[in-house]
This record gives sequence, structure tokens and C-alpha cells, in this order.
Amino acid sequence: MRKTKVKKIPLAPDARYNDLMVTRFINNLMWEGKKNTAFNIFYTALDRVAKTTGENGYEVWKKALSNVTPAVEVRSRRIGGATFQIPAEVRVDRKVSLSMKWLIRYSRERNGRSMAEKLANEIVAASKGEGGAFKKKEDTHRMAEANKAFAHFRV
Repeated sequence: MRKTKVKKIPLAPDARYNDLMVTRFINNLMWEGKKNTAFNIFYTALDRVAKTTGENGYEVWKKALSNVTPAVEVRSRRIGGATFQIPAEVRVDRKVSLSMKWLIRYSRERNGRSMAEKLANEIVAASKGEGGAFKKKEDTHRMAEANKAFAHFRV
């Protein structure tokens, strides 16, 4: 165990939506410290989402994030020489982190010309309950459901 709690560095909200979640998402999206490029990708993607769906891109993004946010996950625990996958609730902070990482990861794996286009397509798919990120959440929940019998080993 650590002696002291790690101090979280406060994030500044983004300029367009004045939202800390957007900044957090952009920090996950960013590569090699290129924050401006990440901002451009994100805002272009949201504009594209707004154009294709006819709704507010920001609201669609928030809906997509909530759709891919997991409630339970499995954690490995070694008991008596055997490793069990034990279902556990996901902490609030980790829920958000996982959903953002999944959205970004599966948009990177998509086919498309630019990252903004791929991200926009993944956001639209996730808001409809489709796409790779949503499938990942469903698989995680299915795995937890399948290992429900080991829930009594919970830490």
C-alpha cells in the first residue's frame, strides 16, 4: 500500500463546450503531446456527427459514451492454485476511463480516410448501440454474467 494518496491534477475544461469530460477524452485521443491536433480531430468528428445525424454532435457523443460505459467487469484472483475470473463492480472513475479508451481504440481500428471520420462513425454507431466499443461492453458484461458463480470470492 502507498503511504499517501496521489494528488489528481485538475483538468481545464475545453473552450467550445466548457466540459471537463471533453478535455479528458482529448487527452486520451492525443498522441505525442499533439493536443491541438487532437482538439481538431474531436471537433471535426462532432461536426461530422451533427451533419450525419441531424442532432447536436455533443449530445450524441455523451449518449455514445454512456452506451459504452461498463457496469461490471471480471478481475483475476488466484485462490488455491487456480485463477478465477471474479465479477466486480467498476469504480466510477474507471467506468469513464474505460468507455473513452474503448471508443478511441475501436475508432482507430475502423476503416476510413481520417481519424475524425473514423471517430465520428464510431460515435454514431455507439449512440445507436452498435460498433466495436459497444460490443466490447457487451462482451465484458457477458463475461461477468458467465462467472457469476465465483462472485462469493469477491475481495
